[in-house]
Amino acid sequence: MECASFLHPLFPHIFINSSYRFPRCFAVRRGVEIRLFRKRWLNSSCCAVGVSEIGAGNLFDDNSLKGAENGSLLGSLNDESGSAPFGTLDAEITPETIDFFVSDADGDPDCPSKGFDSIKQALNTLRQGKIVIVVDDENEDVEGNLIMAASHATPEQMAFMVKNGSGIVSVGMKEEDLERLKLPLMSPETEDEDSSAPTFTITVDAKTGTSTGVSASDRAKTVLALSSPDSNPNDFRKPGHIFPLKYRNGGVLRRAGHTEASVDLIMLTGLRPVSVLSTVIDPADGSIASLPFLRKLALEHSIPIVSITDLIRYRRKREKLVERTAISRLPTKWGLFQSYCYRSKLDGTEHIAIVKGDIGNGQDVLVRVHSECLTGDIFGSARCDCGNQLDLAMQLIEKAGRGVVVYLRGHEGRGIGLGHKLRAYNLQDQGHDTVQANIELGLAVDAREYGIGAQILRDIGVQTMRLMTNNPAKFIGLKGYGLAVIGRVPVLTPITEENKRYLETKRTKMGHVYGSDLQGPLAGFMKSSVNEKESSEGESNAE
Repeated sequence: MECASFLHPLFPHIFINSSYRFPRCFAVRRGVEIRLFRKRWLNSSCCAVGVSEIGAGNLFDDNSLKGAENGSLLGSLNDESGSAPFGTLDAEITPETIDFFVSDADGDPDCPSKGFDSIKQALNTLRQGKIVIVVDDENEDVEGNLIMAASHATPEQMAFMVKNGSGIVSVGMKEEDLERLKLPLMSPETEDEDSSAPTFTITVDAKTGTSTGVSASDRAKTVLALSSPDSNPNDFRKPGHIFPLKYRNGGVLRRAGHTEASVDLIMLTGLRPVSVLSTVIDPADGSIASLPFLRKLALEHSIPIVSITDLIRYRRKREKLVERTAISRLPTKWGLFQSYCYRSKLDGTEHIAIVKGDIGNGQDVLVRVHSECLTGDIFGSARCDCGNQLDLAMQLIEKAGRGVVVYLRGHEGRGIGLGHKLRAYNLQDQGHDTVQANIELGLAVDAREYGIGAQILRDIGVQTMRLMTNNPAKFIGLKGYGLAVIGRVPVLTPITEENKRYLETKRTKMGHVYGSDLQGPLAGFMKSSVNEKESSEGESNAE
């Protein structure tokens, strides 16, 4: 026997082969045609499978694909000329795509990013009145701030911040404290204001016990006065040498800035929510310190260094970000479902979950977390596969009789918004791929975050799931929220002339996996309770 066959984890009438290459065909079971395409493979762990029974027109069946006007995956694979519909079919697999099922540490909100300390360690350090370095980006384009609790400020700590920082010492404060102390903003906020920019108030010095206000001792006294709940507006001179900053409600979940990160961390310690922060400067040339410089500084002074990204994940795991607002019966063209509406507590965005059947104990639930795509889902855009993926997910869940589709709004264009997406389309028409277009516009390649989707699934009662996705980032993004992804169901839709380059780019540049993951552990792909049984049955049917 050159290879073994295994039953598909969702549909028992489909076999999946575990070898890298396929010199033979599968056995036929229950009248379902399962066809091997000789000497072709989607990637090193996937074969193309023809299915002609379950009523999923978007699967690889002859009727829906072979005669497609713009060509299809099936038609190209059967073409004896040897031409492939696009390069990803024979492309080299990058390391990111080889092992879809990552370790349990990946995606865990309590597990720090590589090269950073944990949020828990930072909190313990801050409680002791010590300094922590907070970094706003884990790449080269980075800014690091020294932060500490304002209520623990000392002249020694202020001197360290001035020596290693920009010389400007800021204090992050909530709006209610700024209003109590009558500290107005330097410039009024407007609707056109850059939400990414820090919001300074007028500068201050403490009146009592200070001289010029510029010394480390004077600055420490001013910081302590700002952190005290007993201070009043008459306790300060204006202007001064300390720069209060307005904290935006919601913290890093609304704005991933240093002001919000510093106040969030202090709040998590249980101390008064007032922070001290100063940007770290490289003394060699006066520029913003690089990540290697920040790491060296942290090592020399035994200072924990954490990322805002990790803080966001830490908070998302622990705080309820959505509330259920409505439930309704929803008849659809696929069948009868229940619809659940959820509202984000952060920005008011409404999301919807479509539920089929009784979730019961929440084990082994078929799940699709779908990002909003107005052009693809509603208008049937041929530029992407989003609408086809949503349609297929609904079909598969209806067929399974139990499952959930979570539809996340605000994810348009992988999080860049509708207008930016249309501008990116214009760049794609000029020759850019989807990744290059986003970069050209100065936007993130993928700005989506799946924590809200995870919280919706938890509220519905899902505990373990088989996730319908080709995107490893979605798999990782749902971990660590009391959910376990026990398997992945590929979402394979037709490849057309319009979307083939888009799919190729997702495959080669974004790590998407088209096909199963059987080169990894089988236990990660199929239900563990039936893994052994299905494996033995599959081998007995292999020809």
